[in-house]
This record gives sequence, C-alpha cells and structure tokens, in this order.
Amino acid sequence: MSRVWFVTGANSGFGRAIAEAAVAAGDVVVATARRVATLTDLVAAHPDQVEAMTLDVTDGQGIRATVADVLKRHGRIDVLVNNAGRTHVGAFEETTEKELRDLFEIHLFGPAELTRAVLPSMRERGSGAIVQISSFGGQTTFAGFSAYGATKFALEGLSEGLADEVAPLGVKVLVVEPGAFRTGLFGNGSASAPLPAYEDTVGPIRRMVESGDGTQPGDPAKAAAAILTALDAPRTPLRLPLGADAVDAITSHLDAVREELTAWEATALSTAFDD
Repeated sequence: MSRVWFVTGANSGFGRAIAEAAVAAGDVVVATARRVATLTDLVAAHPDQVEAMTLDVTDGQGIRATVADVLKRHGRIDVLVNNAGRTHVGAFEETTEKELRDLFEIHLFGPAELTRAVLPSMRERGSGAIVQISSFGGQTTFAGFSAYGATKFALEGLSEGLADEVAPLGVKVLVVEPGAFRTGLFGNGSASAPLPAYEDTVGPIRRMVESGDGTQPGDPAKAAAAILTALDAPRTPLRLPLGADAVDAITSHLDAVREELTAWEATALSTAFDD
C-alpha cells in the first residue's frame, strides 16, 4: 500500500526533492507551503499523487486544522517531513530577541506542533515516521550561526527524546543533518544588523551566504534518495548526516568534545562527596 507523506516547505529545496522522490516510489504526497501557487507545477506533473495545501508552520491553529483535514480525507499520515525553514546570519550580540524568537517559531515550535498533531494517529496504527530536517549545525556551530544553530540543537534534543518515547509504539524518528546543498536556503534567509566588532569572525560568513547560493556541492535529489533509503532500512538511524562537509564537521566536533572531556575528566570526577 502506498504511503501518505505530509511535507512542509515542499515548494523548493529538500521539500521539493523529497516530494518528488516519494511520488517516484508510488506514494501520495500532501505538499504544503505558505504560498500554494508555488506548488502548481508539482501538482500538474503528478495530479493523482500530489495535493497542495497552504500552511504556515508558525500558525498552530492552522497546523491542527490542516492535519485533521488530511487525516479525515486520507485516513492516515505515514510520514511527516518537517522541512520548512530558513537561514539566519548574525553574531549572537547582533541578533535581536524578535529575530531569535521568529527563528525558533519556524525551526522548533512549528515542527513540535506538527509532530503533536500527527502522533495520536500514528500511535493508534502502531506505525509512522517523523523526519526532522535539521543541519550539521544541529550538532556543531560557529560564528555567525549561533541563533540558527540554537534552533537546530533544540530540534535535535527534542527529537532524540521523542525517538526514545515513540520507538516502542512503532514510530520512527529520523533527524537529517545536511551540509551545503543547492536548496536555495542561502537565498531565503535573514541577517542581523552588523556590528564592527564582529567583522573578522562573522563578516566572512555573511559574504559566503550572500554569494554562495547555487555553488553548494550537495544534490537535493540524492539527499532525498538517501532519506528514503534510511526510512526503509530495517534499523533507521536517529541521525543521518548528508554531504562530506557534514560528516567532516560532525566528526571533528565529536573528536574535540572527547579530547576536552578527557583533558578535564579528573576535574569532572572530583566533585562527588567524600564518603
């Protein structure tokens, strides 16, 4: 039986690639975006398999109503893909409270609300999968991406705990950690007003984001194929880094964490009461 996918931000990038891969596998896709007109070509190409719906992932009431409608008409959602997002560049001091809160609404609270909306029906069936499109920035971050990384760290923390809770109920959780892919992400973002003090650390990152769109090494279609492979595997991984840059960054980060832990292990272990 074909699966029913619910994909946010399906009009471009990973969302579009995942929707197309699901269609190629013979599945049905409920493709969502803030501007439903951006999905017209996808629906026209696959009218029997793709349904377009308007959805703003920061609108909790809209999320609940949309998911309820899909469940009523299709009977189930087999795979939720929390993909909608955007980039943001700025040193932490440069980043305003509103900029930070807005980013958390898109990258954490929206996916959380969508996950809550689909989980009851997945639990009842004893099957389903939740795909969280994170970033290698969900495990390690650097100057200019402190706010963006914070949202992805939070999403990954939520997802790791969630995976432990729902695995016995037959529900999978897959956290996808891409590196640089040609998704248009750099062209769909925001930036904080710069302070001169951070020109040396954040300035190069700003320029990379401003000029780097379209030159990223990653192919979204190949990423989508890897995601489907992971979902169909007997043991779906919790985390799936994608791209050599993601693998290298995460590996270096884990090595650095272990090195620092080893260096400070004696101090860490010296804090117990002397019984």
